[in-house]
Amino acid sequence: MTRAQLTEKILDIKRAQGWTWKYICDEIGGVSPVLVVGALLGQMKLVKPLAHKAARLFGLSELEERMLNEIPHRGMPMPPTDPLIYRFYELVMVNGPAWKALIEEEFGDGIMSAIDFDMEIERLPHEKGDRVKITMSGKFLPYKYYGSEQGLPAYGYKEA
Repeated sequence: MTRAQLTEKILDIKRAQGWTWKYICDEIGGVSPVLVVGALLGQMKLVKPLAHKAARLFGLSELEERMLNEIPHRGMPMPPTDPLIYRFYELVMVNGPAWKALIEEEFGDGIMSAIDFDMEIERLPHEKGDRVKITMSGKFLPYKYYGSEQGLPAYGYKEA
């Protein structure tokens, strides 16, 4: 079985049982719902205790449980073709340069981690149509300036 086939099996069971992602995440627990769903869709790994809980919930074999604990090949072809995912791509393409400038002005020369990272998704009621609120929080990782000499900064933190 491939990881993609395991994802399809999980989705088939989810459909057959009539489960929601919220129900599944509540049953597995332990980490962010974004991570749990990402792992079940093949983009993240579950630590062994959570892989075990997921395997019990979905009735998976020991081999399939182990697959949930393996480090996956992450990502997808670009640009994405799914309209909702494409809008995120569009947000980055249009707003990315401004986000970059603002982050660098505040923090210095570096990046926001996508590994040491949290995300929350909320529904905000609105009279003109509900809104999606996404909050992202990633650790700032400064670039390291290799070979810097004594007295010169080794990291790209914002200079005073």
